[in-house]
Amino acid sequence: MDILIADDSAVSRRLLEADLKKWGYRVITASDGTEAWNILSGEEAPRLVILDWMMPGLSGLEVCRRVREQANDHYTYILLLTSRHEKEDLIAGMEAGADDYLVKPFDQNELKVRLGPGRRIIELQRELLAAREELRVQATRDSLTKLWNRRAIFDILAKELARCQRENSVVGIVIGDLDRFKGINDSYGHIAGDAVLAEVADRMLHSIRPYDAVGRYGGEEFLMVLPGCDEDSTLAAAERMRESVQSSHIELLGGSLDVTASFGATSLKKDAYATPETLIRVADCALYRAKQDGRNRCVYLPFE
Repeated sequence: MDILIADDSAVSRRLLEADLKKWGYRVITASDGTEAWNILSGEEAPRLVILDWMMPGLSGLEVCRRVREQANDHYTYILLLTSRHEKEDLIAGMEAGADDYLVKPFDQNELKVRLGPGRRIIELQRELLAAREELRVQATRDSLTKLWNRRAIFDILAKELARCQRENSVVGIVIGDLDRFKGINDSYGHIAGDAVLAEVADRMLHSIRPYDAVGRYGGEEFLMVLPGCDEDSTLAAAERMRESVQSSHIELLGGSLDVTASFGATSLKKDAYATPETLIRVADCALYRAKQDGRNRCVYLPFE
């Protein structure tokens, strides 16, 4: 675990650094409060900090206050070193944001023990953040394809339509549906069908721009939201996805399979208004026409 030592005494820094390395920490040092603050305000800042109270530039208390004023998901555990013995001084240090303090001179073993709770707090928070991220993924991602799930892609479309209204911009949407997917499940089994869905999702994802969004809208249906796309660019994006789906065989246990998909597209022009439902309805009609016209094709219908 990384730990920052901020102390204007070179001797104190070296002694602390030697002990901390012996205890398994990766040590970063700062010779004054300003340098410490510059390190702590960076993106990869250490989360465990030993601050001397009295330092040039910013004092330990001032660094504490600035750290606590930051809006940050990652907690920084601060141990304050001080030669002050008065109760009021210690209270001031804790009120400034220090988690614990040691009065100089201190025993090495006491320092080691005092750092233990900080290390446990930081590790626990990392576990909580990881659990929170896992819950967020479960709530917004489709478990099979790892694309946005139905609710999430619908919310993305709603937000994009709201942005179009604010900025008077355009947006395209595409609905894709695998051709004769029931036959794949019936002939090869649902495990093979899942493998096909995952592969098709990956191919479509790699055929769109980084700021486009694609989600699993239904069983074998996918919804794409394409910011800034008019009729021509929306249809072109749909065609790229169609070509990516049929670009090569999909390898399955016991053989390979050729898969195609049909796509229905529409777009919202400038100065127009649409709800997600009404725009999806037009794209769905375009998809139905693509199926009627023989599948493995893209059809665009204008949004009136």
